[in-house]
Amino acid sequence: MRRYLLLFVVVFMALAGYGQDVILVRKGDVQSLLDAIKTASDRNRDRDSERIFILIPDGYYDLGEKTLTRVAGNNIALIGQSMEGTIIRNAPSIKMESISKTAVLQNRGKGNYYQDLTLKNDLDYYNVEPDGRAVCLQDKGDRTICNRVRMLSYQDTYYSDYEKSHNYFQNSEIHGTIDFICGAGDVWFERCMIVTEKRRRDGSGHNIIMAPRTSETKWGYVFNRCTIKNDESAFYYGRGWHTNPRCVWLYTKLMTPEKLLPTRFDPEGMKISSNYFKEYGTMDAHGHDITPKTNVVRFTLRDHTQPFVAETIMTRDELKQYTLKNVFGEWNPVKLLKKLEKTSKKLKKQYKLN
Repeated sequence: MRRYLLLFVVVFMALAGYGQDVILVRKGDVQSLLDAIKTASDRNRDRDSERIFILIPDGYYDLGEKTLTRVAGNNIALIGQSMEGTIIRNAPSIKMESISKTAVLQNRGKGNYYQDLTLKNDLDYYNVEPDGRAVCLQDKGDRTICNRVRMLSYQDTYYSDYEKSHNYFQNSEIHGTIDFICGAGDVWFERCMIVTEKRRRDGSGHNIIMAPRTSETKWGYVFNRCTIKNDESAFYYGRGWHTNPRCVWLYTKLMTPEKLLPTRFDPEGMKISSNYFKEYGTMDAHGHDITPKTNVVRFTLRDHTQPFVAETIMTRDELKQYTLKNVFGEWNPVKLLKKLEKTSKKLKKQYKLN
């Protein structure tokens, strides 16, 4: 009872003093973090709820084997002190290995905002091969924004798990080995760092970055001016999961372009061979354009049936269609991000988290 009373006092003081609804998590206290998320989720059940800010000081918030911590409310902002220093971690039991059971956080609300924190899933990946599905953020919400968020895992690191979602990432970092950016909806990744880890313990095998299952939206995954850092295995940009997979890589910087496998996209889809996979303006580490003039790929299923032949180099006319306005319509995530970032900066200063 005392713990919840203290939490209420923190929120009340924030409202009275600064005109913002704020919950301040106790430094390094994982129960305080869980209480804050539950309180915010309970209060912001309505889609038009006023935004609540959860401020999280640098620290190691260890959830142990706990999974699927739900951010169930709407318009909640989880703001860490720094991306490198604010770490929320879990370590699911190997018995829990699954795309739907292992997530550090499960986002279920609309308009939630994540900034300056790390999500780490420490499932013992190399002891559960060939599958080691360990999700950092399972996103069942809509209009999610991740700004300077780092996700550390191996397989299925970020899972966009709502068919009609429209989400936005900026200046974030996602690590993994295979299908580590996967799922549905339209998701735009702006100036993000994509980092591949060792595929298998012995260093064998190759990486596959994304696996979309686009179904009820038009655009799928859009990677714009992102960087792929690959120091380990050879890799593909991605492969199809099912339904109508769509993904484009625009102005991508490859730190090790020699590790990109010849077809660039995996020619063997999981449940479907047809897709819309394209790239444009690909660069090496020095910014030189290394895009092939043409790259025709014969896609099939893994049993080599259902052949589908496609050109994967985008034309200028196709490129012109990929704007934030076209992808998101009236929702302007960049404008909202700037507003929330400005508010977060003020709150961090007021609560001495800068």
